[in-house]
Amino acid sequence: MRCIFCKSTDTSVVDSRLVDDNRIKRRRECRVCKKRFNTYEEVEFQPITVIKKDNSTAPFDRKKIYNGITRALVKRKYNANDIRDLVADIEIEIREKYSKGIRSTEIGELILKHLLDIDEVAYVRFASVYNKFENLDSFIEIINKIKKDKG
Repeated sequence: MRCIFCKSTDTSVVDSRLVDDNRIKRRRECRVCKKRFNTYEEVEFQPITVIKKDNSTAPFDRKKIYNGITRALVKRKYNANDIRDLVADIEIEIREKYSKGIRSTEIGELILKHLLDIDEVAYVRFASVYNKFENLDSFIEIINKIKKDKG
C-alpha cells in the first residue's frame, strides 16, 4: 500500500477491524514518514443474476431481501442485528448453491424458510405477498401448515 502522504510503498498494518459483512478497516503506518492513515478493503463478489417470474433478469441485490424482511416485521419485536445476520445467511446460501443465477421464487422460498424460525406472523405476512394470497382460505391454510409443522 502506498502512503498517502509521502507516496512510499513501505507501509505496515497496525490494526484491522471488521466493519460489516464484507468490509475491513485497516489502520496503516508509513515506515518512512511515520504518519498513519486508514484504508478499507471490500470483498468483491461474483455477480449473481436473479431470474424473475417473467424470465427477465436483474442483478442480485441484498437490499431487496432486507427490505422485504423488514416490511414483514413491521410492528413486531426484532433485533436489527439479527435481520442483518439473516440477510447475510441467505446471501451466503445463495452464493454457495447458485454461483451464476437463481430464480426469484427460490429466493422467496429461502426467505420463508428463515423467517419461520424468527417470527411466525412475519412469515405469514411475507408469504401472503410472495404467494399473492387472494382470499381468507389462503391465510387459514398457511396458518394450519405452521401449526402442523410446529406442533
